[in-house]
Amino acid sequence: MAISNEEVNLFINTVKNASSYNFSNYSERSFARRLDKILKDNQIDVYSLISKIRRDNIFLEKIVKDITVNTTELFRDPKTWHIIRYRVLSKLKNQRTINIWHAGCSTGQEVYSMLVLLKEMNLFDKANVFASDINSDVLELAKKGSYKYRFNINYLENFDSVIKTNPYNFEEYKEVSFAKYFIVDKQNDTIKVKDLLKNKVLFRKHDLVNGNNIFYTKFDLILCRNVLIYFNHKLQNQVFENFHKYLFPNGSLILGIHESMLGAASAKYNKRGLVYIKKS
Repeated sequence: MAISNEEVNLFINTVKNASSYNFSNYSERSFARRLDKILKDNQIDVYSLISKIRRDNIFLEKIVKDITVNTTELFRDPKTWHIIRYRVLSKLKNQRTINIWHAGCSTGQEVYSMLVLLKEMNLFDKANVFASDINSDVLELAKKGSYKYRFNINYLENFDSVIKTNPYNFEEYKEVSFAKYFIVDKQNDTIKVKDLLKNKVLFRKHDLVNGNNIFYTKFDLILCRNVLIYFNHKLQNQVFENFHKYLFPNGSLILGIHESMLGAASAKYNKRGLVYIKKS
């Protein structure tokens, strides 16, 4: 039987009263799906779950982490990376520094994809790369930069598409080995990010809902992909307003391919395909 809206709201209010986490403005449908999965995985009903999180803070943290896990992959959606490479980063190459924030970075594959791209564009040394997520467990995985080979091998084609070829000039081709940046161990089923990339990024725990800029700097580029689909329109607009404050004039915001900006905040950006540019 599907979980009811009343049960979802009871769970949300219980978590809110017992912790600093507030899921009140998350999309009801997507949150209900995630909560339903939690109930099935733990073989428990919603009232037993609520009773347990009220008396067990460690269990509460575990449930919150399970709810906030987002999937990611190396060079996800290559067309987006083509835009980042040829329409966004190429315009920043003459700057002295480039500040990039991955908001909602999950296990870090997107971050390391960016670092590979920066290295191949000779922008690595001038870039400051920041990454954050609400989930401390996935942040630890991101810092380690070690992934299952069998779950990521299919994304090597994405690497080839983004790093080796230019969709705007089919005659341009650059031979770059995946092994330049990753250590592949098929026997132990691992792909490990090399220290050159891991040592470049600053990871921090951060909840997009609270609106604080924990990095105390402004950004030329913010990526927040496939995160805001879990928020309702009110919360999305709040986050867009915050991103607007944190971007330099003419700074770029990139969302997931199935996400878009609606509401009052959209008037503060110029939309150029997948890129939202802060109005100067």
